[in-house]
Amino acid sequence: MKKILVVDDEEKIRSIIRKYGEFEGYEVSEACDGMDAIEKVKANGDYDVIIMDVMMPELDGFSACSEIKKIKDIPVIMLSARGEEYDRIHGFEAGVDDYVVKPFSPKELMMRVNVVTSRSRSESSGEADIFRYEGLEINFTARTVSIDGKRVEMSPKEYELLFYLVRNKNIALERERLITEVWGYDYYGDDRTLDTHIKLLRNSLGEYRKLLVTLRGVGYRFEA
Repeated sequence: MKKILVVDDEEKIRSIIRKYGEFEGYEVSEACDGMDAIEKVKANGDYDVIIMDVMMPELDGFSACSEIKKIKDIPVIMLSARGEEYDRIHGFEAGVDDYVVKPFSPKELMMRVNVVTSRSRSESSGEADIFRYEGLEINFTARTVSIDGKRVEMSPKEYELLFYLVRNKNIALERERLITEVWGYDYYGDDRTLDTHIKLLRNSLGEYRKLLVTLRGVGYRFEA
C-alpha cells in the first residue's frame, strides 16, 4: 500500500487529507510540525509522498523539506496560504515537487499526489515512462509523440509544454503556472506565447486536440 505523510499543525487539515487519502487507497500518517516530520522519516522513510504545510511551529516546511531530502529523496507537495512567486521559487529551490495554495480542493490535491507518486515510481524503476490514450502515445523517456504509430515532430518547447500538461492531466493549470514551469521564472515575454504553443500543439495532435481543454479566465487542462 502506498504511504502518505501529512505534516500540518492544524488537526482539521490533517483529518481532511487523511479522509481523502484513505479513500484513494493510501496509508496515511500524520506529523504536527517539521521536527516531528523529520523524526518520522528517520524512523520510517518509506513514504511515497509527503504533504507539508509551510507555516508551522518548531520548524517551517521549507526547512523541514531540505532536511528530509538529505535523508531520503521523497516527493514533497507543499501547502501554503501564500501563492506569491517568491514563495513558489523558494519552495522549488528547497526541493519541493509541487506547490498547492490554500484553500485547496482535496480532490485536486489527491490528483496531484497521484501524479507525483506515479512519476516517482516510473523514474525509480528505470522503465520507459509512457502515456497512452487510444492511438496517442507519449514516451516521456524517449521524448517522442506518436499518433497511430506515426511519429509527430514538434519543437522542444511544444514537447515540454505537452509533457507538463500530460504529467498533470485532469488538473486545471493556471496560465502563470504553465509559463513559469515551461518557460522558466525569468521569462518576461508576452504570455500570448503560451496560446500560440497551445494552438501548435492542437494542430500537431490532430483528432486528439480535444484533449487540450481551454479554461476561460484560468488556463488549460489536459483531459483524459
